[in-house]
Amino acid sequence: MYRVLKVGGSVCWQIGYHISDKCVIPLDYLVYDLFTSLSKDLDFPLTLRNRIIWTFGHGLNSINRFSGRHEVILWFTKGEQKIFNLDEVRVPQKYPGKKAYRGPNKGKLSGNPLGKNPSDVWEIPNVSAKHVEKTDHPCQFPIAIPQRLIKALTLPDGMVLDPFAGSGTTGAAAILEGRRFAGSEITPKYYKTAHKRLRDTINGTLRIREDKPVVAPNPNSAVAKLPEEFKRIREEKNGEKH
Repeated sequence: MYRVLKVGGSVCWQIGYHISDKCVIPLDYLVYDLFTSLSKDLDFPLTLRNRIIWTFGHGLNSINRFSGRHEVILWFTKGEQKIFNLDEVRVPQKYPGKKAYRGPNKGKLSGNPLGKNPSDVWEIPNVSAKHVEKTDHPCQFPIAIPQRLIKALTLPDGMVLDPFAGSGTTGAAAILEGRRFAGSEITPKYYKTAHKRLRDTINGTLRIREDKPVVAPNPNSAVAKLPEEFKRIREEKNGEKH
């Protein structure tokens, strides 16, 4: 991977945790140590630029610890960083009409008209059973994640490589953003899934969830209302504390 990466190019490594009955191990620490220690004496060492937290609202619920709702994306560059297209990945401000209240710009709009920096915490729904992008792959990621990285860290017609292509999510994102793509996958059924998704992307028929902010549910909808049974139990629980 290091050999084929251009100087100034980016490596984005998405990883989670190893969880056992006894402990939780943050695997990104191990990846960071490997990448930096193995490249430190080279002419262009791998340098960590961001540790991005991907957070999602749904997943397995735990009873002996806080339920896991995030994973990590490590963004490295080979030597000095050369590309960062911030304007391509800006997201809507919470208060776009906010104005400066002091200084030389007092009374003027304080935000960027294109939106704000998405920061290093990304709230993007994971691919659950009813997600529009769901395939037969058990560890599928939403297209919005590689799509955002590709837009920010590559140029049009640039090359994107995914050596663990899985269901083809990175390849689909690359095609959507006008980049070239190369990938590999050793599991035949996932290769077939990825191949179909790439063809569907080229043909414009791939179904995707747009990279847009997660909105709060309508408080008047039936599923958003607190059931009376839940309300009673919570009131009883609170009563025990007083």
